[in-house]
Amino acid sequence: MNTKRLILIDKLIAKPFGHVLNLFVRLAGQIFNIDHNLNKEFKTIAICKFKGMGSILQATPMMEALHKRYPNATIIFVSTSANQQLLSSIHYVNKTVLINDKGFFKFIISSLKALITLIRIRPDVYIDLEIYSDFSTIFAAFTLSKNRLGFYLRSSSFRMGIYTHMMYFNASVPISKVYLQFASLFISDIENAKLYPFLELDKGSITDDKEYLIINPNASDLRLERRWGEQNFIQLIRLIIHAYPQYEIRLIGSKDEWTYTELIKKEINHTNVINTAGTQSIAELIQGIRHCKLMISNDTGPMHIAFCTQTPIVCLFGPCSPNQYFAGENAYFIYKKVYCSPCVHDFEVAPCHGNNICMKMISPDEVFSQVKEALTNQIVKPISINSTIMKYNHETIGLINR
Repeated sequence: MNTKRLILIDKLIAKPFGHVLNLFVRLAGQIFNIDHNLNKEFKTIAICKFKGMGSILQATPMMEALHKRYPNATIIFVSTSANQQLLSSIHYVNKTVLINDKGFFKFIISSLKALITLIRIRPDVYIDLEIYSDFSTIFAAFTLSKNRLGFYLRSSSFRMGIYTHMMYFNASVPISKVYLQFASLFISDIENAKLYPFLELDKGSITDDKEYLIINPNASDLRLERRWGEQNFIQLIRLIIHAYPQYEIRLIGSKDEWTYTELIKKEINHTNVINTAGTQSIAELIQGIRHCKLMISNDTGPMHIAFCTQTPIVCLFGPCSPNQYFAGENAYFIYKKVYCSPCVHDFEVAPCHGNNICMKMISPDEVFSQVKEALTNQIVKPISINSTIMKYNHETIGLINR
């Protein structure tokens, strides 16, 4: 199912049901008077993030912190089947519980199977990283986990009964630091952990000795307005080919994005340009990004892989703010902050309805200028966005005592 259909189900079914479920969960909490103290040892910790490759990668510092605090605990990640390969590449994750959202009936059946699996496990802690999904909140309740942690949003007040602990979601703080706030409930002192670096493949398995650039012109349907536009990428690639004919240019994307990416390749019509969309496993994509000379990308999942591998990258922002999603040591962002940007965390449908002025204001010449600087210096001067990890007390985050 596409994102719009999932949002519709969330609004028409999940939200009304959530308000009813809230009453029963609150009542059960009063009757059983369960101890929700987090200052103890835990054997199983479940983390849920259904959508967003980038968000999962931005959660790896939190996973690392929890792994260090509970080295013998089993960390379970609850997500969709599309993220299976990515999660299998992160060694903090001991087990995955996956939902297939490719069709309505597959979604229902796989959700029930996932719930049965989690009920049997009964995680000591369940951390829900979804920000706006009401379905995710309801799913958390039915896992029967003893401690359920989620984000506080005024628009979903019923969450204050379903979650046992709540964290204020601050949209102006880097998302990895937002996720780390959950870990601060278990750990007194948290280091500013880095994104997961991914393991390097054996040198013998890397046979590609070509010098190449990677360009990601795609953005998932979570927010298509993040696309810079095919004509902009076409102009940029032509500039690169003329100035740097020695580099192969590899276009990346998912299997569903092959057609869009192929349109760009055919329009350019040059032997240096290759469409690899949908042809690589996650492991191959990670290693391809690791070893490229430079990557140019919209704000989407592969951008975060480049952050993890510290690959030089030029990032194009618009609907999202780099203050929240930028994390690269060898990276540079271009961001045109128009009046309605960033809009992602305030609107289900962008105010521009697809007329993404924030992206259209970025010119191919401007991006090419940064590409030249990056290829000349190889390491782009990093732009640091600082944020302090704070240890919140229970009153600050809205702990729900039963």
